[in-house]
Amino acid sequence: MMNDFYSRTLALIGENSLDKLKNSAVAVFGIGGVGSYVIESLARSGVGTIYIYDNDTVNESNINRQLVALNSTVGELKTSVAKLRCKDINPDINIIDCPLFVTPHTDIPFLKFDFIVDAIDNVTAKLFLTEKATEFNIPIISVMGTGNKLYPEKLKISDIYETKECPLCKVMRCELKKRGIKKLSVVWSDEHPIKTYNTDNERTVASMSFVPAAAGMIASSYVIRNLIK
Repeated sequence: MMNDFYSRTLALIGENSLDKLKNSAVAVFGIGGVGSYVIESLARSGVGTIYIYDNDTVNESNINRQLVALNSTVGELKTSVAKLRCKDINPDINIIDCPLFVTPHTDIPFLKFDFIVDAIDNVTAKLFLTEKATEFNIPIISVMGTGNKLYPEKLKISDIYETKECPLCKVMRCELKKRGIKKLSVVWSDEHPIKTYNTDNERTVASMSFVPAAAGMIASSYVIRNLIK
């Protein structure tokens, strides 16, 4: 059965590359509309070990865009749901689920990671992960804002200092300059965000399934390509 699981991947990238993936450890921070797709894509691609960080539980409002969010999983820890899904995909995978809120004081075993995916929407946490990745020379891909956008085809990968339009990119560029960090690979979109409002006519962040999902798949493909090159 597991030989069948790997057969299509093996035909595309070869045995040496597949072995690299099996022996790699990737940390994914944030299991939302972006991160849930990253995790599942990595699991289906044959990555051997995945660390998943998120302290949130599944909410009904997550169901429109997150793989971990189903009516049957509402109220459960996202890390627990993601772990079960990944083990159901590949029983051989090693999932370390960490239901933690990431801050600069969180104890994280960075030296065990071959790659970091930042799918968090908290600026403080994103800066912390970028600083640590830079300090320990760990490859990282950081996903910028996908909310209030409708065109997944506008997503791309570049350095943070080549971005425009994205409000989160602007904040990150400014803060990274202050810290002397000169580069960061990011998934971002140059689509101008749509102004959205809740039922009380207050500004809010809105999202549908396809833009976050596409961003997650782009990020995971970047990780896979870099791990096997």
